[in-house]
Formats: sequence, structure tokens, C-alpha cells
Amino acid sequence: MNLRRLNHVVALADTLHFARAAAAAHLSQPAFSRSIQAIENDLGIRLFDRDVGDVRPTRAGEFVIERARKLLFEARCLQRDVELYRDSQLGDTAFGVGPLLTATLMPRALVALRRLHPQVALRMEVGNWVQLLESLRTESIEFFAADVRDMPGDAALDIQLIGGQQAGLYVRAGHPLAGREHMLQDVWTYGLAAPKLLSPSKVELAALLGLPAGQEAALALECDNYGLLKTVALTTDTVLGATNAAVRGELESGALVRLVVHGWQSPPSSTGIVCLRGRTASPAAKATVAAIVRAAAEINV
Repeated sequence: MNLRRLNHVVALADTLHFARAAAAAHLSQPAFSRSIQAIENDLGIRLFDRDVGDVRPTRAGEFVIERARKLLFEARCLQRDVELYRDSQLGDTAFGVGPLLTATLMPRALVALRRLHPQVALRMEVGNWVQLLESLRTESIEFFAADVRDMPGDAALDIQLIGGQQAGLYVRAGHPLAGREHMLQDVWTYGLAAPKLLSPSKVELAALLGLPAGQEAALALECDNYGLLKTVALTTDTVLGATNAAVRGELESGALVRLVVHGWQSPPSSTGIVCLRGRTASPAAKATVAAIVRAAAEINV
């Protein structure tokens, strides 16, 4: 199997245009067309339909293109790992992390990783799982770690579950609600700030608060920046919804206290390491995943 020609097949599948694909492959259009024709002849099947001004894969082409992407990816991984093995290095990796883990797991994981493997170069992308999944599919990151409760099933993904974090409601020390049990309606009057993934839907909130049918309830502040959420809760009477791990330091110092609230439901997060199925992780990615898994085991409560 000629990897160079497979690259040309994938380039044409990505652009659906012979001239643009030829330019991406640094070939003249006639030479690029001959390469596509040659692999079709070798395989004995037509990979692309070529109508006037329109190029699209055949069903056989879609099958070959999917396998070609995997084969080319593995070839790149092999080239990278051979070079790293030769030079006795772990190399580098790019990965993604969700907002919750950025505030809880990653400080611990990155410190441990830098101490164990100071030669590793890392690029960390922060975003929600929708954004990170797009980056994973385009192979701009090798894996991501995030709360995967809301992720739909996908046969193209491997998800390694590594635990979760319990959530609660918190207020600053000296808050009027501190030290007593409350109903959710009492808490609601002060306004609730929480990250999106830990908050019920507006319909669920309305039901919990006993609002009339059809009436929605909205958070006072919905934000995935945990530092900002904590700042608001520490300096105002706003009630904070967060995981225990995200506010551990403030709880230990006494700056925040946990409320006992009847009627509030917030399921624990579900942390997962997500990668493309069938892809070989780089040595640096394996070391990074191991550091994240260890950090999760240490802080998940």
C-alpha cells in the first residue's frame, strides 16, 4: 500500500476539489489526478465520482478513506515514536481539559508530571467537552479529560472513567444562611452561581422551586470559570454551587462553609479520559494520562 497515494486520497476527500487537493499535496493537478487514478487501478474500485464541478467519495471510497486516515495516523505515530525512542525522550503532547478538572485535578497532575518528566513539552487546551471533542476529531489534541456525563455514546471514542467529584452549595463565612439548614427556596433568594455542568436545567430548577407550570428559573450567574465563581461567592451573598474538590482550600481555611439544603439535587461529576479508538498514544500522552489518573484518585471524594 502506497502511503503517499493514500495521503492524496485523504487530501481529495477533505477538499472535494482536485486543484485544491493537488496544491495541498504540492503537485500539479495532472500529476495528482494520475495518482488518484493509479490507486483506484491498484485497488480495482472507484473511490470518487467526478461530475462537472463536483467531486464526492463513492461508498467504496468512504470505506477506504476511513481506513486510510487510521493508517496514516498510525504511520505518523510510528515515525514520531521511533524518533523519540532513538533519542531516549518522551517528546511532547497536546491535550484538552474541561473547566472543572482545570480547577481541581490539573494543578496537582501538572506539578507531578513536571517533577517526573521535566523534559516533556505540553500544550493544554481548556474548553467544554463539545469544543474538546472537535479538537480531538481533527487530531489537534491526542486526548482530553473532562466531565463526560452528558457526552453521547460514540463508537469512534474510547472513554476511560476515572471517578467523579461530589457537589454541594457553599456560602462565605458570616453569610446569613451559614450554620442552619434551609429549603432551596430560602437559598434561591440570595442568587445561585454555578458552572453549567453542575446546574440543573431551568425546567428542573422550576420544579424544585415549586414554580407554576411553564415558568422557568435561571441562575444568578452561570460560568465555567471557577476562580471567578469563588470570588463572587467570597465577596457577596451569592450562593456557590461547586464540587468539594473545587473549594477544598476555602473550606479548610474557613472562608467558605457548606450549606445543608433540602431539595437541591446535583449529581457528582463523572470524569473520563477520552481518545479516538484505535489510536496509539504517544509516550508523553501516556505519562500525562497517568498523572491525571493519579491526581483523580487522590482528590475524588
